[in-house]
Amino acid sequence: VQLQASGGGLVQAGGSLRLSCAASGRIFRINVMGWHRQAPGKERELVAAITSGGSTNYADLVKGRFTISRDNAKNTVYLQMNSLKSEDTAVYYCNANIRYSNLAPNSYDYWGQGTLVTVSS
Repeated sequence: VQLQASGGGLVQAGGSLRLSCAASGRIFRINVMGWHRQAPGKERELVAAITSGGSTNYADLVKGRFTISRDNAKNTVYLQMNSLKSEDTAVYYCNANIRYSNLAPNSYDYWGQGTLVTVSS
């Protein structure tokens, strides 16, 4: 299983970016998908998560500005980021909890490679 993230880049404060992350490989079911970020010198933190049923959870710092969504048919999760601030600058990582077989009940966490978001003030 692989997660491929894209959509990062350089944007001015107040601008918008949309991140995408597609899962591929042997997948039976994807449970929770989410986005984390890690700024220089800081620990990785949860940004947003979404269940297979569409329930969402956001970090307080991004509520009202970021929107997470997913396309289950495409095994893809998105993060729409609006009203970006300089403090949103970080490497953004997608992750997913994936069950790879209907014969095995276990699921595993996978991570994408990270995409850099830089917000200039």
